[in-house]
Amino acid sequence: QVQLVESGGGLVQAGGSLTLSCAASGSIFVLNTMGWYRQTPGKQRELVATITNFGSRNYADFVKGRFTVSRDSAKNTVYLQMNSLKPEDTAVYYCNHQQGRGDYWGQGTQVTVSS
Repeated sequence: QVQLVESGGGLVQAGGSLTLSCAASGSIFVLNTMGWYRQTPGKQRELVATITNFGSRNYADFVKGRFTVSRDSAKNTVYLQMNSLKPEDTAVYYCNHQQGRGDYWGQGTQVTVSS
């Protein structure tokens, strides 16, 4: 089992920045992918960005050039640096950890971008 604890959400004005963090604990495999998804009411959860243990990154088109995903494997922590935030980025952001057959989710953190 893997437990995920997120932090860093909040309210920010359009054009501002926020950094999300997610710390994983438990039985963690060396080979894993960590990342972020987001969800707004009435919509499906969507990928924002992921990063593998090798450092390979994948971004949704709508965040390319604005968001950066990174990780500290020694701390089992993944980060999401969000710049140039837009009102449409408002959502609950969920941390995700995948390893082997396991797919784990954090509790979610609200990000609200005011116009």
